[in-house]
Amino acid sequence: MQALARRIRAWAKALGFQQVGITDTDLGEAEQRFEQWLADGWHGEMDYLARHGRKRSRPAQLLPGTQRAIVLRMDHLPAQAASPAAVLARPERAYIARYALGRDYHKLLRARLKTLCARIEAVAGPCRQRLFVDSAPVLEKPLAAKAGLGWQGKHTNLINKDAGSWFLLGVIYTELPLPVDRPARNHCGSCSACIAACPTGAITGPYRLDARRCISYLTIELRGSIPEDLRPAIGNRVFGCDDCQLACPWNKFARPTSETDFAPRHGLDSAGLTELFAWDEATWERRTRGSALRRPGYPGWLRNLAVALGNAPRSAEVIAALRSRAQHPSALVREHVRWALARHGETSA
Repeated sequence: MQALARRIRAWAKALGFQQVGITDTDLGEAEQRFEQWLADGWHGEMDYLARHGRKRSRPAQLLPGTQRAIVLRMDHLPAQAASPAAVLARPERAYIARYALGRDYHKLLRARLKTLCARIEAVAGPCRQRLFVDSAPVLEKPLAAKAGLGWQGKHTNLINKDAGSWFLLGVIYTELPLPVDRPARNHCGSCSACIAACPTGAITGPYRLDARRCISYLTIELRGSIPEDLRPAIGNRVFGCDDCQLACPWNKFARPTSETDFAPRHGLDSAGLTELFAWDEATWERRTRGSALRRPGYPGWLRNLAVALGNAPRSAEVIAALRSRAQHPSALVREHVRWALARHGETSA
């Protein structure tokens, strides 16, 4: 098993992963925290998080016979992208979370993990294993922390002291009794930069995230209307939010990725709000093919852009763009357009 673990690390590195950790499946503490978070209702409308009972925190219930979790890290920050701070400082531009600028990471990581699983079986023989990339009830971050890939910071994202937090995780459950790694130590100390940086106050305290206020939830997972009191704080963020990561001092150690699939497509790293708002559904379908931007759907995309346009500086171009969608077939879009026009002292009539 020691020799196989060494080979797994070498294969993973050759497949483009920056780090591999192996852990057992005891998630007792994480289970308690997660169940309390659900009981508090902080998951909002993400009912799927509570749908599978304790399969999420007890891997053997999801894949019988699971003894270990192999957790892998892939850096995603694209070197070619416009500076996040520069885009956020230009309210007429659309800010998109850096992980979503290129190809959908689910597809990229899944293909690599599939290759890794095949190599493991070629050496170890037929064995029970299953791979995950946000595709099933799995507590990826607690598993990654136990496997030594980093610690969950006060914003609840995983932080690595040598690589910051601009990375994605993949997990393989296996019945093989591989040797386990040591958990990582927490190095947040007295720092609270991420808490102060959250635009909507979603980080209510150290290690406490109310997803109902989180811009990533509001612009990606929420299917209905964005609460009006939170809309001004969203600014020009139209898909996700990176503010807590931008504020984290550990990200001075983050390295840009060499993966070309994470490179920005269609100028989305610094596109104009009115430009994106003008995309008809066919254009949106074509330009978001194979992208994580598909998640909120086309009406959700327009909803998010309408909020950002309501927060943008008033101009004839902004007003004309909003008026062009005032009679959109979607009531969700119309409602957010009315709000945005009212922010500029206009009506949708």
